[in-house]
Amino acid sequence: MNIMKQRNIGNTTVSEVGMGCMAFSHGYGRIPDEQYSIEAIRNAYDHGCTFFDTAEVYSPGLSGRGHNELIVGKALKDVRNHVAIATKFMPSGMASLPGGSLYKKIRKQLIASLERLQTDYVDIYYLHRTGGTSVEKVAEAMGRLIDEGLIGGWGLSQVDVDEIDRAHQVTPLAAVQNIYSMVERYCEAEVIPYCREHGIAFVPFSPIASGLLSGKITPATQFESYDDVRNWVPQLSGRNIEGNMPIVELLKDYADQKDATPAQITLAWMLHKYPNVIPIPGSKNKERIVENLGASDVELTEDEFRSLEEELNELKVYGHRGLGGF
Repeated sequence: MNIMKQRNIGNTTVSEVGMGCMAFSHGYGRIPDEQYSIEAIRNAYDHGCTFFDTAEVYSPGLSGRGHNELIVGKALKDVRNHVAIATKFMPSGMASLPGGSLYKKIRKQLIASLERLQTDYVDIYYLHRTGGTSVEKVAEAMGRLIDEGLIGGWGLSQVDVDEIDRAHQVTPLAAVQNIYSMVERYCEAEVIPYCREHGIAFVPFSPIASGLLSGKITPATQFESYDDVRNWVPQLSGRNIEGNMPIVELLKDYADQKDATPAQITLAWMLHKYPNVIPIPGSKNKERIVENLGASDVELTEDEFRSLEEELNELKVYGHRGLGGF
C-alpha cells in the first residue's frame, strides 16, 4: 500500500485526498458491475486512499436506499481498521419531529447504514441536506450518537456559515462538505475561513466540477441520457463549457509544466491553498481514480500557486450551482 500525505478530520487522520464513491451507484450514467466497483475501491486503498465517502441515498436513479453503502462495505470490510468511512442521511419527514423522536429516527437510519457498511461505527456522519430540519436538534442528536460510540464525528453538507455556526455551538462539527472547485468558489468568502478558525475540516465534493476541469470534456461531449447529473450541472451546458475553456486551457498549461494532469493541478491548487481541505473526487473509472489520488504528489511552489491564482482570478466562470438544487 502506498502512503499518502495526511490531514485531520475531527479526531481521525486520513489521506489528504479522499474518494467519493457515488459514481458506482448514481449520477454518471450506466454504473459498473459490483465486482469492478469493489476492485476500484480496494485499488484506491492500495494507492494510499484512506478516506471514503458514501451516502444512504446513493442508488441507481436515486430509487431505494443503500446500494452504494453495500458496495463500500464489501470493499472495505477487510481493511476497516485502516480506513475512515463517511456516510450521510437524508432528513425525510424529520422537520417537525421533537428532539427525542428526531434522535430515534436518525439513530434508526444510522443503524441501517452500519449494517450495510459491515461496521459498528462510522467515522463521519453527515446530515446530507438540511431540508428544513433544525440543525440545532440534529446537532444534539449527533452528540448522543458520538457518546454512544456509533459515530466518530459529524458533519453538514451544502450549508452556509450561519447554519454551520448554529450547529457547531451545540455539538462541535468535524466536517463540512460543500461543493467547491475552481468554478465554484463561493465558500472562500465565509465558509472555509470559519471552518479553519474552528478546527473543522472542509470536504469539497465535485472538486473537478463533474469532470469539466479534467480537460476531457468539450462542447461536443454528449452525456448519458439516464441518471447523469452532468446534464444539469450549470457549467456543463454546451455554451458554458465553451465559455469555461480558458480555465481548462490554463490548467493544461500548468499540467504540462508540472508533468501532471489538469485534474491533478486543480486538486493540488486547493490542497496548497487551505490546510483544512480534504477533497473527495469521484469517478467510476479505475484509472481516473488513481490519477486523482496522484494529486497528492503534485506540489505547487509559492510562485506557481500565486501565478495560477492570479490568472484564475482574471477568468470569468460561466454557470453557477451554489448551495441550491441537487
